[in-house]
Formats: sequence, structure tokens, C-alpha cells
Amino acid sequence: METATQTNTKWVVDNAHSELLFRVKHLMITHVKGEFRKFSAEVITEGSTLENALVKATVETSSIFTNYDDRDAHLRSADFFDCEKFPVMTFEGKAYKTSSDAYEIKGKLTIKDVTKEVVLHTEFGGINKDPWGNEKAGFSFTAKINRKDWGLTWNAVLESGGVLVSDEVKLLGEIQLIKA
Repeated sequence: METATQTNTKWVVDNAHSELLFRVKHLMITHVKGEFRKFSAEVITEGSTLENALVKATVETSSIFTNYDDRDAHLRSADFFDCEKFPVMTFEGKAYKTSSDAYEIKGKLTIKDVTKEVVLHTEFGGINKDPWGNEKAGFSFTAKINRKDWGLTWNAVLESGGVLVSDEVKLLGEIQLIKA
């Protein structure tokens, strides 16, 4: 008796329709947001479901953009990402279904050669074909990390108390994949 085999499907990020964002509290009163403009990812699925998918992503740290040149230069410096010494950060994980359209992608995030476990809370948007016949899959994710866990420790104490930059960073992604 023959058994059916599930085929693996490779997906890659469609950068024209994806974004990788972050938010961090500034002066303890507002948030500053930013993005990484250069990143790649590949997702290997079993068939057409995200469950048990393997995810690998690479982000160019120098592509950080916060809409303020001086801040961007500071973030690229040794005080934060040290982009000359650590030009990329990586994520490798596996997806686990938590409800009909929600997943957790549990994996390892490496920044500045420090690797820590993180969980991306992910909403699967579905699969559709674009007008040119390309099969696309989409999802959104959020996560919270403590930047100090990866050696991103620079800060300044405020005269009124508190610090300039919070330790907690919120990660957000809108990712569209294209079937390779």
C-alpha cells in the first residue's frame, strides 16, 4: 500500500509588499518607530499550511531607518547595532498553530552574535494569486523583546527620572511571501 507524501513548498519574501518595523518608548512619553528596509526571508511549508513551517530571515542592520539621520547614524554605531562589525541579524524558527488563523513562530533571534529565544505572535492572512498568476501568502506578526538581552544597552538618564530609551522593543511585521 502506498502512502501519500506531503511536498515541501518554498516561499520567499516579496519585499515590495512587506515591512519589518519596531517601536520603542522615547523619553518615557511617546514612541519612536522605525524599520529595516533590507531583509530577506524564506519559509518552507509542508503543503499549503503555515503549521510546522520553517522560517529563516536575515536583516541588514545598516538598513535601519527612523526618519531622522542623526538617530539612524547613532543606531548604526557601536552604541547599538555596531553595523560594521555585525552587518546582519538573523531569525530561525518554526511555526505552531494556536487557533484557526493564529500561530506562534518560536525561534532564535541573533543580534550582535547573541542568540536568544523569541516568539512571534502571528496571524496568517491566507493564500491568494496576484493578477500575474503568482501565488502569494501573507501574515502579520508582533513580538516584544528586551533590547538589553542582545547587548543593546546604551541609554541616558533623564533629569526628571527615567531613561531616554525604554528596554522593551515591540517588533511588527507585515510579510507577503511569493511561492518560489
